[in-house]
Amino acid sequence: MSARLPSAPQARLAVDIGGTFTDLALERDGQRWTAKVLTTPHAPELGVLEGVRLVLERAALAPTDIALVIHGTTLATNAIIERKGARTALLTTEGFRDVLALGNESRYDQYDLNIDLPQPLVPRRWRLPVPERLDNAGQVLKPLDEAAVRAQLAFMRDEGIESLAIGFLHGFVNPAHEQRAAAIVAEMWPELPVSLASQVSPEMREWERFSTTAANAYVQPLMASYLKRLETGLRAGGFACPLFLMLSGGGLTTIDTAARFPIRLVESGPAGGAIFSAHVARQKGWEKVLSFDMGGTTAKVCLIDDFAPQASRTFEVARIGRFQKGSGLPLRIPVIEMVEIGAGGGSIASCDSLGRIQVGPESAGAMPGPACYGRGGTKPAVTDANLALGRYEPELFAGGALKLHVPPALAALAAHVGDGLGLTPAMAGLGVVEMVDENMANAARVHAIESGKNYEGRAIIAFGGGGPVHGTRVAEKIGVDRLLVPSGAGVGSAIGFLRAPVGYEVVKSLYQRFRTFDVASVNALLAAMSDEATRVVREGAFGAPLAEHRLAFMRYVGQGHEISVVLPARALTEADVATIRAAYDAEYSRFYDRPVPGSDVEILSFAVTVATVPEAVMPVAAVEDAPAPAPIRVQMVRDTATGEVAPWQVFDRDQMPPGCTVQGPCIVAEAETSTLVGPGWRCRVDGLGYLDLVRGQAHA
Repeated sequence: MSARLPSAPQARLAVDIGGTFTDLALERDGQRWTAKVLTTPHAPELGVLEGVRLVLERAALAPTDIALVIHGTTLATNAIIERKGARTALLTTEGFRDVLALGNESRYDQYDLNIDLPQPLVPRRWRLPVPERLDNAGQVLKPLDEAAVRAQLAFMRDEGIESLAIGFLHGFVNPAHEQRAAAIVAEMWPELPVSLASQVSPEMREWERFSTTAANAYVQPLMASYLKRLETGLRAGGFACPLFLMLSGGGLTTIDTAARFPIRLVESGPAGGAIFSAHVARQKGWEKVLSFDMGGTTAKVCLIDDFAPQASRTFEVARIGRFQKGSGLPLRIPVIEMVEIGAGGGSIASCDSLGRIQVGPESAGAMPGPACYGRGGTKPAVTDANLALGRYEPELFAGGALKLHVPPALAALAAHVGDGLGLTPAMAGLGVVEMVDENMANAARVHAIESGKNYEGRAIIAFGGGGPVHGTRVAEKIGVDRLLVPSGAGVGSAIGFLRAPVGYEVVKSLYQRFRTFDVASVNALLAAMSDEATRVVREGAFGAPLAEHRLAFMRYVGQGHEISVVLPARALTEADVATIRAAYDAEYSRFYDRPVPGSDVEILSFAVTVATVPEAVMPVAAVEDAPAPAPIRVQMVRDTATGEVAPWQVFDRDQMPPGCTVQGPCIVAEAETSTLVGPGWRCRVDGLGYLDLVRGQAHA
C-alpha cells in the first residue's frame, strides 16, 4: 500500500481480531463509528473485510476516504498456544541444541513430582548443531563450519522444514556467524524464511534468546501469509492507504517490519486496550487506574500509573500453570505488562471431579460459540450464564446483530454444571458468573502484588464486550469504589489502536559495572540504537515529531534479575553515573524496602524507544446535573452477591445526556455491551459521555 498519509481530517480505521469477535472503530472529524462481527478463524481476513464493509456503510464513507488502517491481532499467540505454526528448525552452536529443552533448569513448582514443563516449539530432531564458537566478547574461537551448515540445510529440505531460526552462542555480541549462515541459506534456499537471534532478540541469556527466535520463525510464515492476504483484500476493496500493525509494546509499525518480526505482535490486541485506558486516564486526570478488558475469549488487567501502562521486557506464552511464572515459553520482546486469563464471554464452564465449578481457559470461540448462539454449541459459557441471570435481552445482543437463545443456554448449564451439583440452571449460572468474577479479581490481586503496588485510590476503566458487565462485581472484590465505562467500550482495544503512537524499541546487551563504567562505549551503543529505532519509525511517522525514551536494566552484582532505570535521552557524562546509580537504589528500595549498601551494580542491557509524540488532551469542563431519561424496559435480573431476583430498569445509553444520574441496580445498554450498575452503585454521565460509577458515596 501507499506510504503517504493524507491530511488529518480524513478518516482512520482500526481493526482488532479477537478470539470470538472482530472489533472495528472508524473516526473522522471527531465522529466515531464502530462495528463488531464474529471472527472467522479459518480465514481471519474474511471477518475483517466484512467488518470493514459494515463500518464504512454505517459511516457513509468510501475506502478512498480512509487515510490509515491500523490492525492488531492475536493470531500469533493463538498459533503458539495451539501449536499450529510452521515446521521450524533451529540452527545453533554445536553442543547447545538442547538449550530450548533445558531452559534455566528451574521448576515453576518445586514440590510437584509430576511437573509438566512446556515443550519447545522445535523438536530435538530439528534442533541442528554446527561447529562454531565465539567467546563472550565476540571473538572467534572456532570459525563457522560452512560445510556443516550446507549439510544441515540438505537435511531440512528432506524433513520438509518451512521456517528456520538461527541462534549461535554470543551472537548478540558479534552476529557475523549468524549472518554468514543466513547468507548460505539465501544462496541454497532463498525462499526459506529465516529469523536471526541477533536481530530478533540481541540480548544475553541464550534460552530466552533462542526461544524468542524460534517462536518468531514458528509464526512468521503464517503471519506473513495472513498479512499479505489482508493487504491484498483491502487493496482489492479500493483501499490505497498505509496499513500499520499494533505492537505488543504499545506502538505502531509498518507491515514490512511486522512481517519480519511477527513475534512482536503476540499481545497486540491487549496492548491496544491498555493504550485506550491510558488515554482515558489522561482525559480524566486520573494518575492511577486499573485497565480491565474482558472480551469473548480472555480477560486482561493492567496497571496504569502516570497515564502510562507498565512495560516489561519479558513475556510468557502458553503457560501450563495459571499465574505460575516459568510454566510457559519465554519471550524477550517489548510488551505492555498485564495479566491475561481465560475468562471471557466464550469461556466454557464445567464441574471437576471434586464438584467444583471451573471456568476456562477453553473457549467456545466464534464457531460454534456459546450454546445460546444457536450455532451448535452444547457446552455452557459465561455468556450463557449471564443470559440465565437475566443480564442480556436476547433480541438485542450485539446491537441486535446476534440473537441469543435461552433454552439451549439453560440446557447446557443444567447438563454440565447444575445437574451434578443439584442446582437449577439459573443458580448454576450464578455460580459460573461468581467464579469467573473471582478469577478475574484474583488475577488483579496477583498483578498488583507482583508489581509492588495496591489498589488504594485507584479506579477501574472497564471495556470490551464483558468488562462493563462484570466490572462492578470485580471492583467490589478487590476493594475499588469507582469504575469508568468510556464511550465505545465494547470495541475499546480498536479505539486504543487509534490513540497509539508510531514507535519502535531496540534492546541490546552491553555489560557494564558502575565502578568501571565506560561512558564512551555506552554512548556509542545508545546512539546506534537510537539511529536504528528512528529509521524504523520514520517509515510511518510521516514527519510527525518524535520523542526518545531510554532505559538500562541493572541489578546488584550476584543477583539474578534486573530492574529498569530511566536514562536521559542524550549523551551521558561522567556526572550522570552517580545520578543513575542513585536512581537504581531508589527503585530497588521501592520493590524491596531498602538498598544493599556497599554492593556494586551491573548493567546487562539497554533499551531505546523512539515514538511519535501523542496528541495533547484537552481538559473537559464539568457539566451541570441533568434529568435522567425514562427507562426503555425492565428486566428480571438475579444479583450474584445475594442470589435474589429483582426488576432492574434498563436505560439506553444514547438517550442519557451528560450530567444525568441513575441509581443501581440498573442496566445501561448500548450496541456493543451493557453496563451493570449493581446495588449500592450510582452512575453519572460525565462531560465526555463516559459512565462514571461510584459505590456508596456522592460523585466528585
